[in-house]
Amino acid sequence: MPELDPLATKLDLATRPRRNRKAEWSRRLVREHELSVNDLIWPIFLVEGAGKTEKIASMPGVERFSVDVAVREAEAAAKLGIPALALFPNTDPALRDANGSEALNEKNLVCRATRAIKREVPEIGIITDVALDPYTSHGHDGILRGDEIVNDATVGMLVAQALNQARAGADIIAPSDMMDGRVGAIRAALDAEGFENVQIMAYAAKYASAFYGPFREAVGSNVTLAGDKRTYQMDPANSDEALREVALDLEEGADMLIVKPGLPYLDILARVKENTGAPTFVYQVSGEYSMIMAAAQNGWLDGERAMMESLIAFKRAGADGVLTYFAPRVAKRLREGF
Repeated sequence: MPELDPLATKLDLATRPRRNRKAEWSRRLVREHELSVNDLIWPIFLVEGAGKTEKIASMPGVERFSVDVAVREAEAAAKLGIPALALFPNTDPALRDANGSEALNEKNLVCRATRAIKREVPEIGIITDVALDPYTSHGHDGILRGDEIVNDATVGMLVAQALNQARAGADIIAPSDMMDGRVGAIRAALDAEGFENVQIMAYAAKYASAFYGPFREAVGSNVTLAGDKRTYQMDPANSDEALREVALDLEEGADMLIVKPGLPYLDILARVKENTGAPTFVYQVSGEYSMIMAAAQNGWLDGERAMMESLIAFKRAGADGVLTYFAPRVAKRLREGF
């Protein structure tokens, strides 16, 4: 059988989508979603000491910072144009107890870091986590009585923790505990104490995920956690429930929402944004970060491209911004015109 002449098989097509993909300048013109430095929130980990950094084995490239080092990192982040930092402490085990009382200490790691950063780098936003797991001896986000994480008593502690952080200068309070009613209680307490302008970024749809493991090492709760968190964090099988959760948080006064984790929950992110129209953020959690880094270090994928592609996926799904450990690297790439 004679070979076909390639020219004889040319199709007569009026519409050829590939025409718009032929060059970088053309792809830029028709690009539907853009990632900018304004989309980035950088989560950082704090540790006691001075001039101190500590590597985190399960999170290559991520370190814990003492407060003075955190200030320098905040200065660098501000120069890159990163709008905000989210602070998470690795609390000395000697300071952890059943009720997480160190969360109420006005001189705890988070409060000291908040004051120091706001004093030296006032232009950068500070987001503080409201939950008890970095402070409890059992590693849970609330008060444990028997086998139960009790809701209402925990909310009382969370309110006091939020006020402690607001007094230290936090710009955004971010309750990640998933207790019922905590957003409304925190909003009322903040307003009553004159913190009407302190925002609440609620972890409104936070799932009981396997992707949090490296984070727990980073804050030190991996060795303390007793059991799991499925009685208060969401079931990964549920989607409609997320819409009910975010509706409650908005009714109670949340200014912004977080979906957590990120890539395995793009459908949730899209539904939340479409149904609420509220400012919606996504947390690219530690497990997501570590998988990309591990695969890149093994030469299994292009780490830089995977990093950028993952963040574009969040924007495409509707995120207004992303909490990501890649934030400084991404900001530098964007500055270089990636």
